Amino acid sequence: MSIAMQVRGPSDVGLYPELNMVPKGVHHIHLMGICGTGMASLAGILKEEGFLVTGSDRDIYPPMSDFLESLAITPMKGYAADNLNPRPDLVVVGNVITRDNPEAIELSRLKLPYISFPQALRYFAIREKKTIVVCGTHGKTTTSSLVAWVLNRAGMDPGFMIGGIPKNFQKNFNIDKGPYFVIEGDEYDTAFFDKGPKFLHYRPWITIITSIEFDHADIYRDFDHVVSNFRRLIGLMPPEGVIIANQDDPTVMAEVENSGCRVLGYGISEDNALWKAAHISMDEDFTRLTVLKKGKEYMEISTPMYGRHNISNLLSVIVLADLLGIRPPTLSKAIRDFGGVKRRQEILGQRDGILIIDDFAHHPTAVKETISAVKQKFNDRRLIAVFEPRSNSSRRNVFQEAYASAFDDAEITMIPEPPLMEKIPPEERLSSKRLVEDLKKRSLKAFYFSNSDLLLKDLTKKSAPGDVVLFMSNGAFDNLPRRFLEGR
Repeated sequence: MSIAMQVRGPSDVGLYPELNMVPKGVHHIHLMGICGTGMASLAGILKEEGFLVTGSDRDIYPPMSDFLESLAITPMKGYAADNLNPRPDLVVVGNVITRDNPEAIELSRLKLPYISFPQALRYFAIREKKTIVVCGTHGKTTTSSLVAWVLNRAGMDPGFMIGGIPKNFQKNFNIDKGPYFVIEGDEYDTAFFDKGPKFLHYRPWITIITSIEFDHADIYRDFDHVVSNFRRLIGLMPPEGVIIANQDDPTVMAEVENSGCRVLGYGISEDNALWKAAHISMDEDFTRLTVLKKGKEYMEISTPMYGRHNISNLLSVIVLADLLGIRPPTLSKAIRDFGGVKRRQEILGQRDGILIIDDFAHHPTAVKETISAVKQKFNDRRLIAVFEPRSNSSRRNVFQEAYASAFDDAEITMIPEPPLMEKIPPEERLSSKRLVEDLKKRSLKAFYFSNSDLLLKDLTKKSAPGDVVLFMSNGAFDNLPRRFLEGR
């Protein structure tokens, strides 16, 4: 059975477009880049479906290596032509794979059938289910996790694939018998042979759009380039589909205005929002709010989630639940019991009276919103923000100025030299030194470190009982949060 192809041809990418397909009689599937969060979860799905799964990756480390071990899958370390021996029936090519990867070259030489990660999800997991796609520059992981949990508590048995680990499930994928499949719609590119965003492959029925901002400077030319791909997603919506749109984001609303399907809006600031949060308050355990629908009280909510961005995400899920006929009592209990997502404002523990929080924030808006939320939650404690610019965009100077206004609510900010800077052209590199100097010019207490070990040493000296230390990175950050927690 052939699947949609967007490759340009063998002369361009070295692969054969006619082989971008799932052949009949597949048994052995090889995953290139198997240790990525999504690819490892795909391995789990395929294993559950009874396939023989092999895979390779350059970097093999916990938690994905442990997860694969639990599936009885031992990844091959590094990429090599021999990894395709014995010859698999199908190869799934992760988006970390480049066209000059030795396995990609061997894949072409052997003329093996191949597909991308999103194509594999659509074929092996989504199938004919109604797809709920959660997309946007921010909030995708938390929102899709909450959607999956609410549907689960409502007895709808959803399948899902999420870019983080929801604590309620302790895994980020599920294949179930219900009619819905919840998926985090990533705008990052699909594969070296398909430069379109992943979310174009998921056949959306309901789409939540949380936000549209410039990001992924390594693959997008500018903001208009980003918007154009969200426009393509909106254009895929069927007439009977529904878009749930954040009315606080003017770009989102401008793009959905001409959609060919129904649009339901939500917002916190927007007075004309169809769905709105009001009377928001917070205590030690919960954020409490009233949800208004068309200006009238719909329900009252208590949630462990906190921060303006998370309340906005929560609203989108309430709109979806109402659309699917989930009644307020069931919805309210599910929201109250939502455990959050690993590495999203995740409390790791306390050390000597110091509270340690780990978060995935890396875009300037996410950094600012996360710091603001944590400070508001723990407003009687000193906040130390420790930020690693690690993503392909955050290591670039495209956000140099924006970061300078992202740390205002932290009493102390610590920033190391970004890793892997040799992969960024010199003229495009972010300067952590300059960022720290810019923060100091704004009378903020900020410190630069040439490496994470020096940062950890100074953090240990400067932190004191009662502090909150917020680590932010979209990578492992040299295991700094855990090392600090364990005092090593």
